Amino acid sequence: MTSLPFRIALRYLFSRKSYNVINMISGIGAAGMAVGTAALIVILSVFNGFDSLVNQSLTDANPDLLVKPAQGKVFRPDSLEWLVEAPSVVRLSSVLSDQAFLSCDGKQGLVLVKGIDEAGEEESPLQNHLIDGVWTFHRGERPMAVAGAGVAAQLGLNPRFLAPLELHYPSRTEAVSLANPAASLHSVKLGLSGVLSVSSELDAKLLVVPIGTVRELLAYESEVSALEIWTVPGSADAVQKDLQSRLGPSFRVLNRYQQNASVYKMMRYEKLAVYAILIFVVLIIAFNIYSSLRMLVIEKEYDMATLRSLGATDSLLRRIFRLEGWLVSLLGMAAGLVAGVALVLLQQKFGLVPMPGNFIVDAYPVVLRASDILWTVAGVALIGYLMALLPTRKI
Repeated sequence: MTSLPFRIALRYLFSRKSYNVINMISGIGAAGMAVGTAALIVILSVFNGFDSLVNQSLTDANPDLLVKPAQGKVFRPDSLEWLVEAPSVVRLSSVLSDQAFLSCDGKQGLVLVKGIDEAGEEESPLQNHLIDGVWTFHRGERPMAVAGAGVAAQLGLNPRFLAPLELHYPSRTEAVSLANPAASLHSVKLGLSGVLSVSSELDAKLLVVPIGTVRELLAYESEVSALEIWTVPGSADAVQKDLQSRLGPSFRVLNRYQQNASVYKMMRYEKLAVYAILIFVVLIIAFNIYSSLRMLVIEKEYDMATLRSLGATDSLLRRIFRLEGWLVSLLGMAAGLVAGVALVLLQQKFGLVPMPGNFIVDAYPVVLRASDILWTVAGVALIGYLMALLPTRKI
């Protein structure tokens, strides 16, 4: 008895209706579900592709773990020398950073000055994003800097020009003179050795310099603002918990997600918003299934009377038409899944749709994830079931 509603619904699905308009509306509904499902798979995969590019940029721009003081801006790292010998710690680098005023050849702007130590100069992943010049921070006794592409464009900086860079920062220890405020500024001069590009946000403010130059500018001795830690792959969470318990409440140990919480939240919310919009579009399209099923119920009144005379209950009749409507949406969803997955795989393999303009990749990046397929199937199947449920409630 359990398979009887399915058999009748399947026959109704493929049999020719008395009115061609019912076939046409059902076909439009199934085609719409297929297009909506394929669009969900493709667009979510494109979002995954761009997210992977952002993650790669953040991976190079940020360490696995970042140790910062819980209060204040700087601390002395002397008491944390044991971190170098900590298990699973591959590399450790000291950083001193703050905002400063940069001027060059009559142009000025605010920058985020990031001072890195010798370990950072030699092994920082930022050097993989160099687009002009060389990754070096010393030329004789003169300190050198590497600027973000946005900073270089704003101030007209070029590694081949000889105009020096000047960094200015208000004195932390001296009172500001109202008669001559410039006398209260600490200044250092640097050369420009290179230009890098990581992300638009970072490129617009970053200036990488030797940590000794930043200490001279900010009038610090051995203080740092953070310690950057790279760990053995897959061990970051365990190392974070261990370090946080050993360092106590005086320090904060941040993983890569916590260092860029706003960026990751924005990416997650954008993807959720796109999913909600596309699901709403599928819902609008699914009303075609509602209309065709409502018309089919009217057309099959004689069949329902015959089934009732054979002992069929209203519940059985409702299940027949509910299954028939749901099968229309499921067939469309199955076709859309096949088409969407095929398009994503073809884009991954051949790059069919190129990226416009000058971008870091030649074609639209796509990443197919099982979770997206599951969420798409769940959303489209639920909408199809609701569209099949509503017109059968009055039977």
